[in-house]
Amino acid sequence: MVAARVGGRVSIPLMLASSADRLGESPAVIDGETRFNYGELLEEARRFGAALVASGIEPQDRVAIWAYNSAQWVVAVLGIFEAGAVLVPVNTRYKGVEAADILLRSRAKALITVTDFLGVDYVTMLADTGVELADLATVVAVGPASEGTESWDGFTARATDGARAEVERRSAALGVDDPSDILFTSGTTGAPKGVVQTHGRTLSVATDWVAMTGLVPGDRYLMVNPYFHMFGLKAGILAAVCAGATMLPEAVFDVDRVLSMVGKAGVTVLPGPPTLYQGILDHPDRDRYDLSTLRVAVTGAADIPVELIRRLHDELPFSTIVTGYGLTEGGTAVATSPGDDVETIANTVGRPRPGFELRIVDDHGNDVASGAAGEILLRGRSIMAGYLDDPQATAEAFAPGGWLRTGDLGIVDPTGCLRIVGRSKDMFIVGGFNAYPAEIENGILRHPEVQQVAVIGVPDRRLGEVGMAFVVTVPGSSLDGSDLIQWCRGQMANFKVPRVVEIVDELPLNATGKVLKDVLRARAARDRPGMPM
Repeated sequence: MVAARVGGRVSIPLMLASSADRLGESPAVIDGETRFNYGELLEEARRFGAALVASGIEPQDRVAIWAYNSAQWVVAVLGIFEAGAVLVPVNTRYKGVEAADILLRSRAKALITVTDFLGVDYVTMLADTGVELADLATVVAVGPASEGTESWDGFTARATDGARAEVERRSAALGVDDPSDILFTSGTTGAPKGVVQTHGRTLSVATDWVAMTGLVPGDRYLMVNPYFHMFGLKAGILAAVCAGATMLPEAVFDVDRVLSMVGKAGVTVLPGPPTLYQGILDHPDRDRYDLSTLRVAVTGAADIPVELIRRLHDELPFSTIVTGYGLTEGGTAVATSPGDDVETIANTVGRPRPGFELRIVDDHGNDVASGAAGEILLRGRSIMAGYLDDPQATAEAFAPGGWLRTGDLGIVDPTGCLRIVGRSKDMFIVGGFNAYPAEIENGILRHPEVQQVAVIGVPDRRLGEVGMAFVVTVPGSSLDGSDLIQWCRGQMANFKVPRVVEIVDELPLNATGKVLKDVLRARAARDRPGMPM
């Protein structure tokens, strides 16, 4: 692992410089025809940082990236850190109004974006909102430039010798408590909040992920997780730089391309949501591809079927399979270990990572009895500095003693492993019994014809609330809702059995693979007017 500490200082530029010094000729990024070794990546990052300085970016100014995974994304984010600025990533699925809100609230002074992603011009979409972004002075286009933008090459040509010298001064002055990034929460409920992190906290996430997975120099890391998300940024780009692994950015997830890339590029590390692995395992032509290099799989969700983990273990060459639990406010806090059995990996998210503490508490903040459900509280070295410009929300997020309230519900089993049973807001009460959606979803996923499921609570005149399940079945299945309800009655307590099952083609997901349950609630209210919503 490459050091990020020099003389008591800790920063991302120090980590990059250390990697370049140690592994200068090793490949750092391969993105089609664009290739950089670690020495070249350091030079490109400093050049981009110098261009930011020349454009007027000052230390701790915010610079946003609204673009798909690419070599330019890697260069830009490292350049932002070199210039002493603060990264603000923007979700690639956001529409113009949503992106404008993030840029406005963060007071971003520069934006790196694209004009031609999947037929969408982000710059035009932003302009069409009519939102005045008074702080935004510079817009750099990755790919074709348009009116009001600078081309990538034109922008980086701004880097003067004086600006380069200033970059070296700024990066050398950075320390553990300097702000590094503001990631906005996924926004599945309410307005996204900006999570402010520091170089020390962010590097804790990256370095621990390297230790957790065994990432090493020479690993080929196929990056499907979007860079705007913590997984893609901190467990992706920064973890790879820390270890000296080779980054292989993927702009759009496509199973055929992933399978092809594994063989062509010798991919060894392939993290992603459970749907990534399900797509690979179920691909009809999987045997045509050379997957022999695959070594590390990392995933996370409350509803991973045991059978999926078993198939990963039995049918693919992964020697390390890890599931974990993390959040924007703190990074990966809990994870399984490489030696855990498939039931532990599928049904739990493991034990707290080094430097993290975990508590399960009731509504009054008291620790619950062993094996009981309650809210997950976390304390650790990478827990956020706070929410951007929101002291009230920051104060509400912490319990006495510096414990972060996650809003997630969990149970610690007798082995010390954490099992996620849902969000506190998602829990519903059926005739006086607490029902946890993730627990019910796990039960339904045991049905051999169920591929995906999401459970919500809906009003009921007699019981107060009951469960409603949205189910995606395996291809060719003839399973219907009444059959599944009957099956559930033999598998779980009656209060957990969904009273309504709707078979759907797909579940609504955000860009990081989380089910948008608010969308499902709205759909239930709209499509079932007879129910007392």
